[in-house]
Amino acid sequence: QRLWPTFMATFKRKCASLCPTPFEGQICRQYSSGSAYPSVSLSTPLPGIPKPVFASVDGQEKYETKITTLENGLKVASQNKFGQFCTVGILVNSGSRHEAKYPSGIAHFLEKLSFSSTAQFESKDEILLTLEKHGGICDCQTSRDTTMYAVSAEVKGLDTVVNLLSDAVLQPRLLDEEIEMTRMAVRFELEDLNMRPDPEPLLTEMIHAAAYRGNTVGLPRFCPPENVEKIDRKLLHKYLQSYYCPQRMVLAGVGVEHEQLVQCARKYLLNVKPVWGASTPANVDKSVAQYTGGIVKMVKDMSDVSLGPTPIPELTHIMIGLESCSFLEDDFIPFAVLNMMMGGGGSFSAGGPGKGMFTRLYLNVLNRHHWMYNATSYHHSYEDSGLLCIHASADPRQVREMVEIITREFIQMTGTWGIKSCFPVELG
Repeated sequence: QRLWPTFMATFKRKCASLCPTPFEGQICRQYSSGSAYPSVSLSTPLPGIPKPVFASVDGQEKYETKITTLENGLKVASQNKFGQFCTVGILVNSGSRHEAKYPSGIAHFLEKLSFSSTAQFESKDEILLTLEKHGGICDCQTSRDTTMYAVSAEVKGLDTVVNLLSDAVLQPRLLDEEIEMTRMAVRFELEDLNMRPDPEPLLTEMIHAAAYRGNTVGLPRFCPPENVEKIDRKLLHKYLQSYYCPQRMVLAGVGVEHEQLVQCARKYLLNVKPVWGASTPANVDKSVAQYTGGIVKMVKDMSDVSLGPTPIPELTHIMIGLESCSFLEDDFIPFAVLNMMMGGGGSFSAGGPGKGMFTRLYLNVLNRHHWMYNATSYHHSYEDSGLLCIHASADPRQVREMVEIITREFIQMTGTWGIKSCFPVELG
């Protein structure tokens, strides 16, 4: 206790000698301890700190996309971004829009059956264990026009990754027990889709059905309940024979050397015979999307569906849309910018990409009408058409006013930015 005052005095003198002296005339911020530190502006360099040296780009290294077409028609695309991990995937020009001649739901089944047992791997667990050796994960996603099988792993495991992808895409066993498990998974997902509080997936399905009634991207993305039992191995093989051919596939990689990826593609994808036999691409559906417009309505009672003691608010959800452009047209980028400028989001989520506080839907809708629960813009684009939509939610008693507000936003958007107006699609 006798040495404590001497120790503190020495400590303060040492700190004073190390700390820079505040600039003359600066305002100092007082702390509870009684000490002070100058309030330096963020635009002013801190005193006593060395000047930072930033890396310069000399233009020698460009992350350009390289593309090579193999002898069988399969394309190999890569972009080398240096790092320890890479992402490689096989993308197939196949989705729910190609099911006009088949029962709807095949693409949904193939998504659930992905990375199951193959010619080389006895089960999905064996595939995951193989990927774990290279710190990898796998995933499969289907959209209305594309199916993607992807793996992220260490770069040094590229050969194993491409081998696994080739086996998963071209050599799936499609065992009876796997198909039965997939039926159960599809039924559960359909049940969950109708019970979940977030209506966005269901509304997206409905607006496509209204905009492109009975054709191409208007066909169901999720398997209808009546088709769950119709889909079997024979039907899947018939579909795969038409659409899973090299001419409709791309092997894409990010973070890999292009020549190394091409070598792996030649090794595992060039002369491989699929389990379903020779491909017959002549049977491919080449229908062009026909925008029809229309209205789709659905009545749902959510009073008995709740995640806790508080019931879900009784709301009416609408989605109004108009036809936009395909991703191959020059207007695709302006439409993407327009979608970000419209933005929006939930009434309690001001931040995040596309949901900023200064977007049109936030300033003109959510900020002015407190009873609006949600107003969000979406842009769906395909190879021959597209949809620009606004999703809004409010109390059922204010549906008319909500529709008028959202329609007014479309009109103001047309007048402000010169967009060609189209008939809106209305969903409720």
